[in-house]
Amino acid sequence: MKGGLVGMADAAGGGSDGPGGMFGGVFMRGGPVADDAAWLRAMLAAEAALARALERAGLAPAGTGASVSAAASRTGDFDIGELSQSSALTGNPVPGLARTLTRLVPDAAAKAAVHKGATSQDIMDTAAMLLARDAIDAAVDSLSGAAAAAARLADAHRGTLMIGRTLLQQAVPVTFGMVAAGWLAGLDGALDGLASVRETRLAVQLGGAAGTLGSLGPSGAQVKSLMAAELGLLDPPLPWHTERLRIIDVAVAMARVTAALSKIARDVTLLAQTEIAEVGEGAEATEAGSPDPAGRPGPRRGGSSAMPNKRNPVAAVAILGCARQAGGLLATLVASAEQEHQRAAGAWHAEWQPFSHLLQLAVSAAAWARDLLANLTVDTGRMAANLAETGGLAMAERITALLRDSLGAPQAHDLVAATAARAVSAGVPLRDALLATPDVADKLAAAGISAAEIDQALDPAGYLGASDAFITAALAADQKR
Repeated sequence: MKGGLVGMADAAGGGSDGPGGMFGGVFMRGGPVADDAAWLRAMLAAEAALARALERAGLAPAGTGASVSAAASRTGDFDIGELSQSSALTGNPVPGLARTLTRLVPDAAAKAAVHKGATSQDIMDTAAMLLARDAIDAAVDSLSGAAAAAARLADAHRGTLMIGRTLLQQAVPVTFGMVAAGWLAGLDGALDGLASVRETRLAVQLGGAAGTLGSLGPSGAQVKSLMAAELGLLDPPLPWHTERLRIIDVAVAMARVTAALSKIARDVTLLAQTEIAEVGEGAEATEAGSPDPAGRPGPRRGGSSAMPNKRNPVAAVAILGCARQAGGLLATLVASAEQEHQRAAGAWHAEWQPFSHLLQLAVSAAAWARDLLANLTVDTGRMAANLAETGGLAMAERITALLRDSLGAPQAHDLVAATAARAVSAGVPLRDALLATPDVADKLAAAGISAAEIDQALDPAGYLGASDAFITAALAADQKR
C-alpha cells in the first residue's frame, strides 16, 4: 500500500515501509501519534462511542454499544490498504471502514447502529480531536522533562558568565543561567498553550448529513452529548463541520511548541560551533549504533558519513528540521478554513495530511528537546575565555555610562566608540586604550573617574543587572504552573 490511510507513507506519519518510514528516526522521535494505525484506532473509537451513545439514548437495543465496541477493538481485522483503495471511490476512508465494521459486528440489531446518524466528516473530525489529545499528552510529557532540565540549568548556572550576542556579534555579558531561563519561559509558554487547547477546544463532531442530525430526530443533540461523554471530549453547542477554528487552534498550539523549541535548538547549534564550543550534546550523543554482523561498532550519534572526527548536534538539528516544516503546515490549515456551505469541496480534505504531520512533528521535536537539554554539556571555561577574548570591549556600554553625566550621552558614546576602535586597531585591551589616550584620560579625570573605578566598571560580573532576579522569577513561574 502506498500513500496510506491519509497519504502519510512518505512523510512524518509513516506507512508500509516500517515504523515511521525511512525518516521516522528523525521525525517520529516521540513515537507515532498520527500515522495510519493511529487514525484507524481513532476512527474506530469514534464509531464505537457513537454506538454506545445511541444505546444510551434509547435509539439502539441493549448490548449494541458493547457489540460494536468489541468489533471496533479488533483493529487487525481492518486492512488499511483496502481502506485506502476504497477512499478513492468515496473521497475519504470512512465509508469503507463503516462497511467493514458492520460486517464484523455479529448481532444483526447492533449492525443497524453502526454509523447511524453520522456522516464521514463526523468520524474523521472526531478522530482528529482524539489524535490531537494523544499528541498533546505526548508533547506535554516530553516538554515537561525538557522544562525540568532547563530549570536545573538555569539554577545551576546563575553566575556562569558568558558573552551575550546580538545580531550574532558579541554584545554585553550575560549568564548561561539567564539563557536557560529564557528557554524555560518558552517551554512553559508552549505547555500553557497545549493545556488551554486540551481543556477548551477538543470537542466531538456529530452533525450528520448537513449539521442538523436530521436522521436522529429530536434525540440528535442528546446523542451528540452522550458521544462526547463517551470519548471524554467537549460537547460543543452545535456541530462545527465547517467552522474550523478548533483545527487551527490545535495547529497553532503545536506550531508554538516547535517555535519555542527552535529557539533552543538554534542557540545550541550556534553555541556548539567549533569556534565557540560553549555547549555540546552530551551523553547520548556519544553512544554508538548497533554493531554490524561482524561485531564492528555502528556509527556514533553525531557522526558524519565523510568525516570521522565530526560530532554534529543531532538533537538540535532534528528539532530544527521539525520546526522548519511547521509554518507551512499551519499556513495550509489556516487557508483550508474557508469551507463552502455545509461541507467543503476539497478544503476539509486538504487538512488531513498537514494536521497529521504537524501533530507528529511537534511530538518529535519535544522528545528531541528533552534528550537535548537533559544531556547538554556546558563548558564554563570556554564561556569565560570567549567573554575575555575582546579585552573588555563587552564593557564599553558601562564605561559610556560613567561618562554620561559629565559629557552628555552622545559625546560619551562617541568618545568610547572611538577608543574601542583604537583598542581593536592596536590589539590592546580597552582599559589600556582608555588610560593611554590623553584626551580620554583627561576626560575621565575631569569626571573624577579613577583607574580603580575603571577596573571595577570593566568587571563583567558587576554588570548583570537584574539577571538573578529574572532567573528566580522564571523558576518561580515554572514551579507555579
